[in-house]
Amino acid sequence: MPPKQLRIGTRASQLALWQANWVKSELEKQYPGMEVTLTKIKTIGDKILDVPLAQVGGKGLFVKEIEEAMLRGEIDIAVHSMKDVPTEFPEGLGLYCITEREDPRDAVISRNVKFSELPQGARIGTSALRRQAQLLKVRPDLQMVIIRGNVETRIRKLEDEKLDAVILAAAGLKRLGFTEKVAEYLDTDLSIPAIGQGALGIECRLADPVITETIAFFNHADTSHAVRAERALLKRCEGGCQVPIAAHGTVSGGELRLVGFIAAVDGSRSVHGEISGPVTECEQLGIRLADQLLAEGGKAILEEVYQREIASPSHP
Repeated sequence: MPPKQLRIGTRASQLALWQANWVKSELEKQYPGMEVTLTKIKTIGDKILDVPLAQVGGKGLFVKEIEEAMLRGEIDIAVHSMKDVPTEFPEGLGLYCITEREDPRDAVISRNVKFSELPQGARIGTSALRRQAQLLKVRPDLQMVIIRGNVETRIRKLEDEKLDAVILAAAGLKRLGFTEKVAEYLDTDLSIPAIGQGALGIECRLADPVITETIAFFNHADTSHAVRAERALLKRCEGGCQVPIAAHGTVSGGELRLVGFIAAVDGSRSVHGEISGPVTECEQLGIRLADQLLAEGGKAILEEVYQREIASPSHP
């Protein structure tokens, strides 16, 4: 029997609230009469907006405080953007469902100019080292400008900071109704998405069968297999938000294809690879591709990135 009441923990950004409200609405459709409430929680990633994420340091910048509320029994489930979810969880908590993926691509917001048409030395706003590395690999002339804040704030920075383009995840733009602002969607061959990009994850106390049974219908098998492979690769590489690691899995007819990428922040050195196999081996495929990338030069690139991290201390 599902509970009469269910409490969802979420960040308070416009996109996070859209995602949590979507989960709320689906629960109410599935279980008429259930009372679903949202609890807004501010995370460290929301509080520190004047520093690039790569310098804040640590993992789970957008989930830690939400997990702490769950451990205190203040919420029953948490809704996360999968790309924000660390590969390790506090004891007793875990990811129970991964929802069907929205568009996983990156999108260009500009003054109607496509990426290939951007002028020499164009100023590009992004918060992700992964995007910087991949775009600089193709266009080393570009100037990367770190931008933080919610989706609307980042779009506004196109004008406020005199940028030529801003790169954002297509999924968030589609969910918030900003697709008319998109000049171009970047092919995943040009800009491999972040791990889990476009999918939502629902976290809960794993030892609570009432909750796990209640939310089980959210899980989308193909997306879950793809994202688990991507996350296995990330975990094997011991990557956090400071490292330009990208991976994208696609499933067709029980077969999983996984593409992965590790790069220096300036795009000057990179390794790229892919692997295919049955979805039942999704996590092993992620580990195998990670090992391949690390052996082909990824390990040396990551060691250099981590050395630079030690040399420039994190935000207190």
